[in-house]
Amino acid sequence: MNRLAQEKSPYLLQHKNNPVDWYPWGKEAFKKAKEEDKPIFLSIGYSTCRWCHNMNRESFQDEEVAEILNKYFVPIKVDREERPDIDDIYMAFSQALTGSGGWPLTVFATPDGKPFYTGTYFPKESRYRYTGLIELLGKIKDLWKRDKERVLEESEYIVNAVKNSFFSYSKGKVQEKDVLEKTVKDLKSSFDEKYGGFGTRPKFPMPQNIFFLLEYGEKEGDNEAIQMARKTLDNMYKGGIFDHIGFGFCRYSVDEKWLAPHFEKMIYDNALLGMAYSKAYEKTKEPIYKEISEKIYEFVFRDMVTKEGGFYSALDAETEGEEGKFYVWEYDEAVSLLGNDDGEFIADFFDITKGGNFEGKNIPNLIDKDLYNIDKDTLNRVESITHKLFDYREKRVHPHRDEKILTAWNGLMIASLAYSGRVLDNREYISRAEKAYEFILGNLTRDDGRILSTWVNGQGYNLGLLSDYAFFIWGLLELFMATEDENYLLKSLELNEDMMRLFWDEQDGGLFIYGYDGEQLILRPKDIYDGAIPSGNSIALLNMARLYKITGDTMFKDNMERILNTFGGDINQNPSSHIYSVLSLIEW
Repeated sequence: MNRLAQEKSPYLLQHKNNPVDWYPWGKEAFKKAKEEDKPIFLSIGYSTCRWCHNMNRESFQDEEVAEILNKYFVPIKVDREERPDIDDIYMAFSQALTGSGGWPLTVFATPDGKPFYTGTYFPKESRYRYTGLIELLGKIKDLWKRDKERVLEESEYIVNAVKNSFFSYSKGKVQEKDVLEKTVKDLKSSFDEKYGGFGTRPKFPMPQNIFFLLEYGEKEGDNEAIQMARKTLDNMYKGGIFDHIGFGFCRYSVDEKWLAPHFEKMIYDNALLGMAYSKAYEKTKEPIYKEISEKIYEFVFRDMVTKEGGFYSALDAETEGEEGKFYVWEYDEAVSLLGNDDGEFIADFFDITKGGNFEGKNIPNLIDKDLYNIDKDTLNRVESITHKLFDYREKRVHPHRDEKILTAWNGLMIASLAYSGRVLDNREYISRAEKAYEFILGNLTRDDGRILSTWVNGQGYNLGLLSDYAFFIWGLLELFMATEDENYLLKSLELNEDMMRLFWDEQDGGLFIYGYDGEQLILRPKDIYDGAIPSGNSIALLNMARLYKITGDTMFKDNMERILNTFGGDINQNPSSHIYSVLSLIEW
């Protein structure tokens, strides 16, 4: 075993038996690199990442690779979910240097952590478009030995360039009317009229687009916007990205039809999508959206929650080294299990064919079905048979579950459950949200009130980041609106004050991703871009809009305007990449 055996992160523990002499991120690793004058080999990933698994099997478990890494480099492993601050910084370097990024993220850096070469997945040997890790390590080793001074100079240049480009922000006053109009225009231009969603493959759910279209459509009487949201919600559910046997959404679809997912299930996706379908029900009163939302939460309560009430992070995409193995079906398998009558019926219903609809196997889906014209008898029969398929599937080897609990992602689930409990009139959802709130207070809060970010096996650790505070406050505000219990409002006010004290940039405005009391990394960025996970600044904006509406205290409006002015140029230019910030304009 290596040093990672002493860590708590499920991802780091997956590498504890590597022959690579891994260090966790920390002073010890950087001290060794400086003392021995060796470059850093930084590898960033997460425990449910398929390509991380591949690189582990192909490269990090290999003795030859390990020998080179151990002799000429100081190898460091980082869990991106445990340390998103580190990941955000080095991912920006990857995007700046290569034009892309992803996980595993591979970074070669100087002994003080400044990068000079980045990439993602590297197999042991070169093949196809992939450079082999053996070859790359040899080139970097020789470069460091031959021309170290130039490498050091270039790393300084790279850090300054990224600081002045990726982490510089365009100030300006947000033009509210123009921004709203441009957002809806951008979404309409990228909308897939056939299958719903935005852009081409791969397709991500992007629930923030749904939130915006529903809110904007209602406010402006734009029925086209509402129909775009509905078509997207309908087709995502009909596709294989939704697990029709055990419920819950996978991370994204590799095709335009939503058929073939990347089979990871993340708690943040299901939190935000549960809220999106509930919002669609609230706006349209269409029962199907309530049913889908309920199915999402059924999955979460069954597979993703501790008995104490905290929510786990994710389910892996693969089992036994094969992506999707747990989820796919063969035609003969289904018919043999159910008998000819029920087997052929359910095969036809879920598009399970002899030839398969995905790499010779079948992903159950409803792509060719009209959700609004399935009779009740058919639905009852499907439900009964699906229970049998589920029970059978439960006997398969299950995907790995990442059981760390993150304050930020639990904050999203608290917000989701409290909101859905209110609009769906479901007290259980609100109670679950309250229990998760108590979990964070009891397990992820220091005696002095400082929020922590990560909990594993009974221990909370790592100082909370901006996203932990902002997302948790969102959950508290939704709990307040669901229960009218002022204690939730008072706690949100207290944490918002702490957030401003810990993360606010007095010089230029906006909120840093990590606090003044946290580890000071090579850069201290701010984040405003909304991807699969919202940015901390955008949710802080949304929270302050609500706090202003609830309390009438103009301080929140002033702080909102200061944040908006910090990033105003970026928001004006590309509002569809900052939709949660745009939603705050509708909110206030």
